[in-house]
Amino acid sequence: MPANSLKYERMREQMVEKQIAARGITDTYVLAAMRKIPRHLFVSEALMDQAYGDFPLPIGEQQTISQPFIVAEMTQALQLNKDDRVLEIGTGSGYQAAILAEIVFRVYTIERIHSIFVKTRRLFDKLRYHNIVTKYSDGTSGWIDESPFDAIIVTAGAPEIPKVLVDQLSVGGRMVLPVGDQYSQDLIRLYKDDEGIHKTSLGGCRFVKLVGEHGWRDQ
Repeated sequence: MPANSLKYERMREQMVEKQIAARGITDTYVLAAMRKIPRHLFVSEALMDQAYGDFPLPIGEQQTISQPFIVAEMTQALQLNKDDRVLEIGTGSGYQAAILAEIVFRVYTIERIHSIFVKTRRLFDKLRYHNIVTKYSDGTSGWIDESPFDAIIVTAGAPEIPKVLVDQLSVGGRMVLPVGDQYSQDLIRLYKDDEGIHKTSLGGCRFVKLVGEHGWRDQ
């Protein structure tokens, strides 16, 4: 194994132990996915040695790859099963989708910025993530043709919970998303059953804006 591969493998293990497991993430599938996936390949070459740090990093176009703990926390909160079909709003670097793809049957992910969409689709192909389906579109409208979904994850901050996404959740479905203003949000977990929607707060967070018809309007 090349020296660089060993270096990044050690950094991944340290990331999982110190940033994720030590802070209460217990889902064995989430921990295994985060130990496996080469996070450094989802950032620019100049930032590779920072990829396993406890902070978000820029990926261009004023977008970021989320802090590893937030990725783990949101993934665990979805309570995923191997047969699940999951919708992700905001493909970004592709790291969150790759984590999901290690756990579930199929991931549908939508990106609104064309340059990011093209770059990330190429990376998925290179890493052979054949169970990730991508779409270049306004993610705030969801993916009605493939709905309902067992879980939905929104990786940008919304001013409110988009009803159009809730409508695309199956009964028994879960959704995790940040909701708040442009500077700080509350991470919300929703569970949908026959009686309606049940919401739980997972605490404060900060994401880039969810831009689109059912989010923030582009300036």
